[in-house]
This record gives sequence, C-alpha cells and structure tokens, in this order.
Amino acid sequence: MDRTTLVQFIRRQEKMTPGATGEFTNLMNEVLVGAKIVSLQVNNAGLGEDILGMSGRVNVQGEEVQKLDDYANDIFIKLVGESGNICAITSEENEKPVIIPPDRAGKYIFMVDPLDGSSNIDVNVNIGSIFSVYRKQSPGPDVTDDDLLQPGHQQVAAGYIIYGPSTLFVYTSGNGVHTFTLDPALGEFFLSTQDMKIPRQGSTYSVNEGNSQVWQEPQKKLVEYLKENDKETKRPYKLRYIGSLVADFHRTLLKGGIFMYPGDKKSPEGKLRYAFEAAPMAMIVENAGGKASNGKERILDIKPTDIHQRVPLYIGSPEDMDRAHALLA
Repeated sequence: MDRTTLVQFIRRQEKMTPGATGEFTNLMNEVLVGAKIVSLQVNNAGLGEDILGMSGRVNVQGEEVQKLDDYANDIFIKLVGESGNICAITSEENEKPVIIPPDRAGKYIFMVDPLDGSSNIDVNVNIGSIFSVYRKQSPGPDVTDDDLLQPGHQQVAAGYIIYGPSTLFVYTSGNGVHTFTLDPALGEFFLSTQDMKIPRQGSTYSVNEGNSQVWQEPQKKLVEYLKENDKETKRPYKLRYIGSLVADFHRTLLKGGIFMYPGDKKSPEGKLRYAFEAAPMAMIVENAGGKASNGKERILDIKPTDIHQRVPLYIGSPEDMDRAHALLA
C-alpha cells in the first residue's frame, strides 16, 4: 500500500489548483475525522453501550431511524458545521438544512447521507456514509434555493466511506476517483488505489427483484434481456444484490456491470434521494469512466426542486448503461 495519507494527497491536489485557499482541504479533513469516529462506532456496535436497534424516531422520509443513524448524523453535522468552511449542511435525516451563522460561515454547501444502508446494521452487513460538496452560488450571506438545489454537475467533490472488513474512503474532486484504506493501528487513511476506472462492461446486474411485480414493462424486459444466454454479448449476467447502496455501488465500480433502482408502479419517482445518493454516486462513476441516469436523462443534468427529491437510478459500466438505455427507451 502507498504510504500517502488522504490529507497529504488532498494537499498535493490543492497545490495544483489555481486560486486554492485551503478551505476545501480543511473541510475534507473534518469529513475524514468524522469517518474515523463513525467507523470506530460501527466496528464496536454491540459492545459496551447499546448502540444497535431503533432510536424510536421517524425521519423526514418516513423511515424508522436506527440509533447509529442518529449518531453518525450528529458527528458529521458537528464536525463539518464547526469547520468554518461551510454555510449550510443538508442531511437525509434532517427535514430542513442546518444554516451556519454568517460570522462562522464558509463558501461551501455540505450534503450527507450519514449512514446509508442502516437497515442492515443489526445483521452486520457493509454500510457507509455518502457526501457531496457544492460551492455557494448566491451573493450575500443568505443561503437560498440557488445554493441548496443545484444540479449535480456543479458538485465540487463527492465521496463515500464504506464500513466493512476494512474502512475505505472513496472520493473525487473532478480529477479521477481515489480510494484510501484506514489503518486502524495508526488511525490514518492511506492511498490504496489512484485514478480508479470502472470496466467498460461487467457481468453482473444489481437490482431488488422482489419488486418485479410492480416494475414497468421496459424494466422487466431489461432484466429478462440480462438473463438471456448470448455468448456474443457475454450474457447471461449474474444477479448480485446486497441492499446497501454503498456496498452494491462499490462492487459495481470495481467489477463493472449495472446497478438499478428503478421507479415502479408504487413509486414512479424511485426511492433514492437525488442530493444524498444519486448525484454523488453519479459524479464518482463518471469520473471513473462510467455513466449514471434516471433511465432517460443524465443524473448530473437534473436540477432538483426539493432537498429530499427522489429519482430512479441506473449506474454502472458505459457499455451496460448504453444497452440499458436502448431497452428502456
């Protein structure tokens, strides 16, 4: 493993960026500290204090909140909110944005899904945190919808932390996708893969087929196509589905293929949040050579109308995505 730390890597990139002020580096430092704290708590879940199970609270999405959801949310909001580098934080767990007072505010907007896949916590399946960073757009001290509802292509950076057999920090600031692995003995993230590239075609698809009865016909035809036997197009594909977006996406990023969370007859707009899940993952996959869409248009071109807006998501290898678009059309 390369002994370059995450902070060293970001500082090197900062020196190559004209006009860099160091604010982004400071912000990322707070994010990685939060990742270390949450990683430790996830790894110790079930030991000592009771951190497993439900908190008894229901979030803005109408979902029951796990205790670790609340814990991770509090950690990221506290650390990032006190960094002096941001003017607002939006979280999947909070109905409204957290606005930083102007005298302590910076120029960035921070968006976070503090603990994605939290329904898998109690069964010890990989979970993660997803984040993205935007730059404030409106003049003056007030935070407006122009700042909070930006299209994904205006992200300054996006990343996720996956808590599994090892804790990985995967991020992009528009110059490639880079992975860092946490050394628990030293408490440092070290560079493990620089400039990751997704395979042009994979051999797996990832989707919750338990919802197939409520799928629209184009989605049913797409999955049937992937199951067909055709050596020329390297089919059939194998089904691989964990039910934790960070885990399913990370496997797709490494191995290729396609991850799908379509809209259906019950939820036409899908269930994944644009700001907290779809947009950051789309920025990452595109910087790795892949593609992401809602089945019709590029995810990063969508301008959301609500902080908690949901979208269908198709994301993965470019050749698999092209075939999917042709069939969905």
